Amino acid sequence: MLLLPLLALAAAWSHGQARVLLKQRQVSITRGHKTTTSMDCIAEGIPDFQSAYIHWYRQVPSKAPEWILYIGPSGVSYHDNSYSNKYSSVKKGTNICTFTISDISSNDEGTYYCAWWYF
Repeated sequence: MLLLPLLALAAAWSHGQARVLLKQRQVSITRGHKTTTSMDCIAEGIPDFQSAYIHWYRQVPSKAPEWILYIGPSGVSYHDNSYSNKYSSVKKGTNICTFTISDISSNDEGTYYCAWWYF
């Protein structure tokens, strides 16, 4: 049985006079019950969400966070092109970014984070 803990995260940044808050709900899955899972990053305070770059990272114990991808105004860009079969991301509405992991295996165990900034 595989348990993938996905941390609930709330982070705030100041951007000029605006305050940006990213929220994630805690999600965990057990292998065998699902082969695909999704998690949302809910953004508050980003004035032009569709132009924003939302990044996704994975961290495993005793290692630095690994950048997986970002989704920006032109679509998704991956750290490694082989990730495109495993990970995906879409923006929904004015403030939700959804990250999806497909074909879950023990190699996917870790804590996943979203982050935001403009280029």
